[in-house]
Amino acid sequence: MAVSMQDWKTIAAVSIALAFGTGGLAAAEHGAHRHEHASAPAGPALNEGQKWATDEALRKGMDNIRQAMEAALHPIHEGKLSNAGYATLAGKLNKELGGIVANCKLDAKADAQLHLVIAELGEGIEAMEGKARKVKRQAGALQVIGALEQYGSHFEHPGWQAIAH
Repeated sequence: MAVSMQDWKTIAAVSIALAFGTGGLAAAEHGAHRHEHASAPAGPALNEGQKWATDEALRKGMDNIRQAMEAALHPIHEGKLSNAGYATLAGKLNKELGGIVANCKLDAKADAQLHLVIAELGEGIEAMEGKARKVKRQAGALQVIGALEQYGSHFEHPGWQAIAH
């Protein structure tokens, strides 16, 4: 089952609301709605200057997403990945993202920060699927790579390396 960008935004909004108390739910939902009209989403923040803790499910899923993107990097950059290739890659990424959401058990504040990365990944994946208006599939792939860089900069993941591109 593919998850739409609106679903990822809702997941992120609810996670943020849970992390900061139920009083923030309306604000989080409003923020998710407002994001649709904003030029760039706010990225994750560090945990008092430190990276956020991760768990095995998150590390495994993010490793799998990174590996899939790295394997497709040359055809993406050369403009040679077909629409079907993007769709196949997006399907793999969506499956991993769904597994992360279902199995990752972070504390509420770390989870809220993670969902900012997840929303960015979801938006990139949606563009790769050809579902985002006026956004090329290649731009979606680059957005996924950018989200992976955000993840590595904000979450403790031993051995994590950004994709060289």
